[in-house]
Amino acid sequence: MDAKRRADPRKGQPRGPAGRSGREWAVRAALAGGALVLGYVGVTFSLAQAVAAADPARAYALAPYDGQLAARLAETRLAEAPETGGSRTAVALARASLRRDPLSVRAVPVLGITASGAGDTRGSQRLLDYAQRLSRRNLQTQLWAIEAAVARGDVTGALTQYDIALRSSRTAIDLLYPVLASAITDRPVRAATAAMLAKRPPWGGFFIDFASGNGDSPAATALLFEDLQRRGVAISPSAIATLVNRLAAGASIEAAWRFYRSRHPGADPASSRDERLRGVQTPSLFDWTVVSDANVTATIGNGTENGGFDFSVPAGTGGRLIQQTQLLPAGRYRLAGHSLSIAQAEGSLPYWVLACRDGRELGRVTVPNSATAGGQFAGQFVVPPNCPVQTLTLVARSSDQVGGVSGQIDRVRLGPAS
Repeated sequence: MDAKRRADPRKGQPRGPAGRSGREWAVRAALAGGALVLGYVGVTFSLAQAVAAADPARAYALAPYDGQLAARLAETRLAEAPETGGSRTAVALARASLRRDPLSVRAVPVLGITASGAGDTRGSQRLLDYAQRLSRRNLQTQLWAIEAAVARGDVTGALTQYDIALRSSRTAIDLLYPVLASAITDRPVRAATAAMLAKRPPWGGFFIDFASGNGDSPAATALLFEDLQRRGVAISPSAIATLVNRLAAGASIEAAWRFYRSRHPGADPASSRDERLRGVQTPSLFDWTVVSDANVTATIGNGTENGGFDFSVPAGTGGRLIQQTQLLPAGRYRLAGHSLSIAQAEGSLPYWVLACRDGRELGRVTVPNSATAGGQFAGQFVVPPNCPVQTLTLVARSSDQVGGVSGQIDRVRLGPAS
């Protein structure tokens, strides 16, 4: 029995309890070697994918057989081309990428851009058409398409590519918003942009908000917004306020007022606005603006239709509380209003002051204790001809009372004296 167990009747070769034939060992060695090779390839490919974004050259060195990695490195070499002469290398990598993967959309723009740079307009356009058939979500392709449309003078075509890029890539917003916000200084671009935004693309509202605070010309942005208003496109109050303030700071206070009045048809330069102090969420300089101060607690509107401005100032502290810019023509004006819950010594009562833009004070109107005259207060100012812009401000005086100064103004209006 032992002899039978030690011999393989089919092979006639002796086998020990742990013995293996030479062929079996060869097969096992081959399988083990294949597993090692596959494991190495898998590990290097995974590593290449992990470092591809940060180090395309290293990724390609780890997996030179991968067409997508070749295309990524081609993009990098093309970007470096002006400094290193790398366009030839970029073209070679892009071609290698397409040989390995004909659907490598990253590689096509590299070939197209270099063809365009070499003056091969027809070849570049053919490659662009191919790239767009492969994918309209590739940002490099869309940037290339925008550049090609601009080179042809095709404003509408360029904005169509803008639309595609902004719909499909978050990165495109950071790249294209600043360019478009500055390009609207050109009338044809501005008109085409208004027509595009009138179609309510998903990125439109965000661009309007961006343009209100950015771009080369706030005056051009105001013209765009006016066009959008005629087309029925909604513009957020915050965008309106931001642009009004930019116009006042950079263009002219008159331009800022014209734009503000186009959004507030009832606004009158000869009187203050928002008599009930209801406030707006994002005020412009022509709206009531609460002055920011860490020592002061102040709110306007109170979330009610009746409005009102509430304030509380700690003992020993004073300063500006709320203000509104005016464009009063020269003449005599009357300030009148009503207060609640103000109770202070004579020297600690708050007051209204009207001052010119250069700091000249035109007078003060003290707000008496609310128990006096039923809380009513009134006074007059005279605006001289050489003071076209004024600021009306409520100021708190310092108080020695433990509770400081507090109260409410629920109504105030500055207008021509009758």
